[in-house]
Amino acid sequence: MKQFFKFVLATIVGVVLITVVLVLVVIGIISASGDKTIEVEPNSVLHMAFTNPITERTPNNPLAGLSFLGFDKDKATGLNDILANIKKAKTDANIKGIFLDESYMVSGQATTEEIRNALIDFKKSGKFIIAYSEVYTQGFYYLASVADKVYMNPKGIFELKGFNSEVTFLKGALDKLGVEIQIIKVGTFKSAVEPLFLTKMSDANRLQVTSYLGSLYDHFLTGISKSRGINKDSLFNYANNARVQLPEDAVKLKLIDGLKYKDEILDDLKERTGIEKKSDLNSVELADYTKSNADDDNKDEATSSKNRIAVVYASGEISGGEGDDNTIGSERISKALRKVRLDNKVKAVVLRVNSPGGSSLASDVIWREVMLTKKVKPIIVSMGDLAASGGYYISCAADSIIAQPNTITGSIGIFAILPNMQKLFNDKLGVTFDGVKTGKYADLGDISRPLTPEEKLLLQNNVNRGYDDFTKAVADGRHKTQAYINSIGQGRVWTGEQALKNGLVDRLGNINDAITSAAKKANIKNYKLVAYPEQKSFLNQLSGDVTAEARTRILQSELGDNYKVYEQIKGVTQMMHTPQARMPYSIEIK
Repeated sequence: MKQFFKFVLATIVGVVLITVVLVLVVIGIISASGDKTIEVEPNSVLHMAFTNPITERTPNNPLAGLSFLGFDKDKATGLNDILANIKKAKTDANIKGIFLDESYMVSGQATTEEIRNALIDFKKSGKFIIAYSEVYTQGFYYLASVADKVYMNPKGIFELKGFNSEVTFLKGALDKLGVEIQIIKVGTFKSAVEPLFLTKMSDANRLQVTSYLGSLYDHFLTGISKSRGINKDSLFNYANNARVQLPEDAVKLKLIDGLKYKDEILDDLKERTGIEKKSDLNSVELADYTKSNADDDNKDEATSSKNRIAVVYASGEISGGEGDDNTIGSERISKALRKVRLDNKVKAVVLRVNSPGGSSLASDVIWREVMLTKKVKPIIVSMGDLAASGGYYISCAADSIIAQPNTITGSIGIFAILPNMQKLFNDKLGVTFDGVKTGKYADLGDISRPLTPEEKLLLQNNVNRGYDDFTKAVADGRHKTQAYINSIGQGRVWTGEQALKNGLVDRLGNINDAITSAAKKANIKNYKLVAYPEQKSFLNQLSGDVTAEARTRILQSELGDNYKVYEQIKGVTQMMHTPQARMPYSIEIK
């Protein structure tokens, strides 16, 4: 027995010591990597490769870049730093050009558009952009098409096939389980719930998907047509008839400029930067360049100015509570808006929205803060990949709304769902329930039985009221009649290009256009940008994020492609408690 306790004690002491050592190592790494400045060598190339999902802001993770404790060895760079680095490289004498390397563009189309436009602006400096890949996905090719030269591996793969959007329907599986999903909704096009009670798209949903997918594809072809000097109809024909079978086909059709191996590309870059072939190429990674000391023309003026423009990031699904950098918690975003509203140094606000929506109640809480902010200072909305349903709700009260042509927006509608699991419990599991209640509706929401007609009416009235509030808020914010908003609402999804025509947005542009617009409306020229809400320190988010990330990775590894179905089912359970102003399922363009 003494031996047993000795081993147990030794194990405990060992675990404690290992934990202490690991904590000290983490703290040491954080301290060492803190504010270290990167020196960029003369005649350098800015190396840009997008292999991680692109978020709105760079994650606050000093361990990024290390294969340590389950962290990715690749450094994730947010859109904010990507755009800032491209702008900085434009005037940096040490940067001679940009090398767009193999990327998969794990991002929405509007995010890709922002980066693409920044690269087009970079080219005004006269510096070069070279693109190379072994595999060109449609997303990366759209970005790479702006390069001066586009190359690919001689044995590589070039993808040009058109856009496809697919929906996973769960009704058959739910029927087998004995689960009925009871739907209460407003909006002919509010198709978020269709996968739960249909086995294929409704006619209305097929109409809207055909419409916005066609708009996105047309913009895609137009962009490539302008960059490569190829007729748009020809591009459509190439894709529609699968004209690109081999790398040589892409060269022949002038989609790319040539076939080269990576070593030949590196030699080309050395020649362009005046480096001998036997020497190493001078390059700086995108994530590292964020810490460079390159001069910024407006840096001194911005630093000395007392004026501030606040950029409030609202990214992810909308729910009550605090949320985090990847979800919109109504409490956290409301606090941020309240803070900038009351700060006299902040002269204008840009609300950056990238959200499919979520809780209608949480959306209304944020909408209220936007309304209050608008009364005391300009507030401009910049839409990212998504600003739909609840994402549009929190946007509609702003002074002005700026979206990308391929932003997904609209989806003005409300729904609620409640599963009836009586057959699952009774017939499949042999479980029954009984009880007493003090009122007719005391057990409203009980999933062990179907809703009564009276209960359905109560819930429908609640959803109707939510839709009326939504359309009224949009009508007031957009200076339209409620009847008109209802006619373009009904849950219908629009692209930014379409939304400009129907009045849901004011103009097309990027986040810098929104900042410029905010400054103009506030009548200020020199200002400093400040970001809200404040990102949590790495140590504060370490334990929770590591655990969540580890759990997600395990599930993705075990479930593979079925992980998306798991997420869809998980999402259903999260939507059961309150009416939802949410996108029609997760839109994925392939």
